[in-house]
Parts: sequence; C-alpha cells; structure tokens
Amino acid sequence: MTAPPLVAVVGPTATGKSDLGLALAAELGGEVVNADAMQLYRDMDIGTAKLGVAERAGIPHHLLDVLDVTESASVAAYQRAARRIVEDLRAAGTTPVLVGGSGLYVQAVLDELEFPGTDPVLRAELETELAELGPAAMHQRLAAVDPAAAEIVLPGNGRRIVRALEVIALTGRPFPARLPTHGAPRYDAVMIGVDRPVAELDDRVAVRVQRMFAAGLVEETRTLAGRGLREGRTASRALGYQQVLAQLDGDGDFGGAAEETVRATRRFVRRQRSWFRRDRRIRWLDAARPGLVDRALDVLREVVPTRP
Repeated sequence: MTAPPLVAVVGPTATGKSDLGLALAAELGGEVVNADAMQLYRDMDIGTAKLGVAERAGIPHHLLDVLDVTESASVAAYQRAARRIVEDLRAAGTTPVLVGGSGLYVQAVLDELEFPGTDPVLRAELETELAELGPAAMHQRLAAVDPAAAEIVLPGNGRRIVRALEVIALTGRPFPARLPTHGAPRYDAVMIGVDRPVAELDDRVAVRVQRMFAAGLVEETRTLAGRGLREGRTASRALGYQQVLAQLDGDGDFGGAAEETVRATRRFVRRQRSWFRRDRRIRWLDAARPGLVDRALDVLREVVPTRP
C-alpha cells in the first residue's frame, strides 16, 4: 500500500486555516496535526483561536495542549513529536493534515532541518551574563566569535544572542542565523496556502481580537498568570496574552490592550506572509472566494491524482 501524502495547510493568522484543515481531514479520512506554536499550550484557548473539542467534529487533533505555560516551546522537540505522528499515521494509511501558521515549525516537519541541542547549565550561565551585562555587551561577544551571525541577530535580541553563543560553544561551528528557504524535502507533501486580500484580513484580525476579549481573554490570562504564565519564556509572548499581562501589571487599560493586540497581530500577519511566500511549493488559494474546500481538493487531485 502506498502511504498517503502529507497535506499541509499554511498561511497567515485569521485566514481560515483551521476550518479548511478540518474539512480536508474529514474528506480524506485524515487527522489534524497542529503546527501553531502557541496552540501547544494547555488552556491557552481563547487567545490562540484553538478549536474546541466539539468544533473538531470527532476528528483527532494531535499536538494540542501538550505543554504547561511555564515550559518553553522547542522547535526541535516539536519536530521529533510531529514527525513521529506523521509517520505513524502514514504507515496506517491515514492522511496527516498539518495545519498552522508557525513557519519554522511547519518547515521543521517537512524538510531536512537539523536543530542544535541545548545545555541547561551553559544556557543558565549565558542568561545570567545577559542579565548582568546587557544585550549590547553580549552582542559584542557574538561579533567577536561569529561576525556573520552578529550582522543578522539584532543587538537588542538578548534571547537570540544567548542562543547563538550557546550553539557556537556546543558545536564549535558558526551559528546558523539564517535558515535556508527550504531544505531537502522529507515527505511527498502537498502544501496549500490560504490567504486573503490585505484589507480584508486586517478587518478580520480586528474582529477576531474583539471577539477574543469579549469571550474572556482577560480572565483566561489572569487565570494562567496564576499558573506561572509570566515566567513562561514562550507562552508569555503570545499575542493577546502579552498585551493583557502588561495591563494586569499596569493600568488595567484592557481596551488599549485590545488595540495593541490588533496592531501586533497585523504586523505578525505580514511576517507570516513573507515567510510562506518564499516557498515555491505552496499552492495559494484565496479564502475570500467561494468554494475553498472544493478548490483545495482540486489541488490535491491535481498533485496526487489517485486522491481523494
């Protein structure tokens, strides 16, 4: 039996990826594999637009709710887990439908990318130095050992500087500050990109954020803060949660937090679009046009004529 292809549904936030991924999984008898870094976290539901259990229509979803908010998301750990699921599904004759807008996470599954490991002791030492010396001094150190990386890593990005110095110390090689557009493909994947006109997507982002705040994002964030959200290096930076945390610790201007979330999300959408548009394998569909599911199935029939 020929293993089914891996289907990836990618693109910017608020385009309708989750609904399309769900519909394709239903049509193909497949299962969804999450590729949204923030949906890995338990109970970060409202702010990540995570589909509820009832909304999943009985279709299994993998790699949702697998981390506590105090844990750091690791693309290397995600890569191992996602590939294991993808390969188990394909071996069983089930189509994996990878869905999400975290570009590096998608690429880590689809392509042959290697991620250097980490050393907790070395990382702690470097983070202590960062706190004591500041990012500018650490960036000067990076420039001394790897000038090419220093040109790409921003002087104010302390977390990225620490990671670069850690990788250089562990591997003895330059820091791979830039990933390739895509590495050698690992799977016979069909990549479907979902996008919308810029003005329409900007409006959808605003509506989505308003709905999140109306649905209880502030209370969700307050609850998660009691479980250590502020200390979570990755989770605390999630759009919406980051802005609400700032107001929980500040003036309590949650209307302002919503406005800033809209602005930050629109900036993020543009970065996502730029990331995915580099990949020439993606077949782009305008989600604003009728018949999105049928058009996506047509792409699959064209690329994999025997399916669906």
